[in-house]
Amino acid sequence: MGFRAFLRSAEPSEPERYDLFSVMYRAPVSGALLDVEHDMAALEARSGDTWKALFDRRRARAPWPLSSGVWSKLEWVLPEAAHGSLVSLGEGNTPLLPVPELGRRLGVEQLHLKQCGTTHTGSFKDLGMTVLVSAVVEMKRRGVPIRAVACASTGDTSAALAAYGAAAGVPTVVFLPKGKITPAQLVQPLAHGAHVLELDTDFDGCMRLVKAVTENPDCGLYLANSMNPLRIEGQKTVAIEIAQDLDWQSPDWVVIPGGNLGNVSALGAGFDMMFRLGLIERRPRLAVAQAQAANPLFRAYQTGFQRIEPMVAGPTVASAIRIGDPVSMPRAIRALRAADGVVEEATEAEIHEAAAGADRTGLFTCPHTAVALASLKKLIAKGVIDGGARVVVVSTAHGLKFTDFKAAYHAGDGGPLSNPPETVAGDVDAIRRALDRRLGHG
Repeated sequence: MGFRAFLRSAEPSEPERYDLFSVMYRAPVSGALLDVEHDMAALEARSGDTWKALFDRRRARAPWPLSSGVWSKLEWVLPEAAHGSLVSLGEGNTPLLPVPELGRRLGVEQLHLKQCGTTHTGSFKDLGMTVLVSAVVEMKRRGVPIRAVACASTGDTSAALAAYGAAAGVPTVVFLPKGKITPAQLVQPLAHGAHVLELDTDFDGCMRLVKAVTENPDCGLYLANSMNPLRIEGQKTVAIEIAQDLDWQSPDWVVIPGGNLGNVSALGAGFDMMFRLGLIERRPRLAVAQAQAANPLFRAYQTGFQRIEPMVAGPTVASAIRIGDPVSMPRAIRALRAADGVVEEATEAEIHEAAAGADRTGLFTCPHTAVALASLKKLIAKGVIDGGARVVVVSTAHGLKFTDFKAAYHAGDGGPLSNPPETVAGDVDAIRRALDRRLGHG
């Protein structure tokens, strides 16, 4: 059976469908963001059990690239692309890690971390970028003139775009806010051969500029940021993986760090698709976590989404979500309303302590995962999330991308869990005395 997908306006009053492989980012009439709409009638012709068996079989053993966490769900993602257009770096299939000790410390009985940072470039952005770059390869195969693919980034998006672009032989251009991303994040697009433009502005300024450049169809640059709905299609597979990891059960809550907010709507879309097609019996509730210095969604939530205003994002250690004017805000609000979701914020001190506390249980969390953990702790304390709930926190990136953040905390009096190295004389007696001070007498 053939499966199809289309672009369609997120505004319900605009019923027109558009070719999935056309270069467009907003609805022509209203200017609303676009969504990918699948032919649900065709998908519903297979039972939920049939889809589960197919996805499980591919995940266990399938020819490349159908074993990837994204392309094992090909029919739900980019069904009309030729297999020769698919660009995969083995993305997804990341572990859903039970963390009972961390859950005990936070006050919840069943806590899991979805370790998206263990995918190829070290963040969940791979899951969307494999789809977007594959679609670009398919467009070029169909004769669409694309010179390069461009994005604005706080680091992880540029790394993923540059890696997948290099794998596909597609030139990439990244707009970065100068001095506002980590060295580890900067070196990734440089290493992959991207044309890196460091701009004297913040991420929101980079986003405005990349939109202005790519809106001219004659420039030949294709926009890769999450306002492009093809990114959402890949990122929604995180939700499918979570359900797979739990033997096709939904958790009670999923907690997600929120920056440009594409990930929020992506997970909502994934759970909604599984529910509609009979793979899960219920949808989980969603909680979005933002840094207090960059919290436009939290501020809007406080008004019941009656006042939705951009802000100037302030400095935060959670640099990848330092975004004051998220392009996917309308999608995120829609997903939260559908999932009876909530929004919480975390201060800088809370972010530091949440990261250090998680690391003491064997994890190595990025600051954005720490935002989610700190927000989870507050939601449990407020009684919003019950201590008996099954909770999944989406860990969005690998902690090794943010070693400066961790080194600064442990360099001195960073906090109650600060653990600076001890200078000891190079002899056995001095070492024994140091160990006795730290470990007690044996």
